[in-house]
Amino acid sequence: MKLETIVPNLMVEDVRQTINYYHGVLGFDTVSVLPESGDELDWARVKKGNVEIMFQSEDSLKKDIPELRDEEPGGGLTLFIKMTGVNEYYDYLYTSSDVVDHIKDTHYGMREFTIRDVNGYYLTFAEEIS
Repeated sequence: MKLETIVPNLMVEDVRQTINYYHGVLGFDTVSVLPESGDELDWARVKKGNVEIMFQSEDSLKKDIPELRDEEPGGGLTLFIKMTGVNEYYDYLYTSSDVVDHIKDTHYGMREFTIRDVNGYYLTFAEEIS
């Protein structure tokens, strides 16, 4: 057995608003959406470099997994994204996103910063200090 990748599927209130944010603010590309036609989306997948994230509407996800019925979008989840060019990405996002932890060097050898997305999820972008 071999695990290969992990792609989070995040519960969101509005899939279209979420992909618009990830595309327009964070520079992700939209890979696919469901349904493929219509105004309201149930699910979408975005990608930037090797990082993929899926988003599923709250109603759709709670229908698929009833055990989530009492959960809310955001839910204290953080995503830690390793990257290169963290200084440039910080400069790019500084005025267009909700930066909650400004860029800094950590004791564990990373230079990183954290933003809060439109659904309350926290994304930490980090680069190893060489």
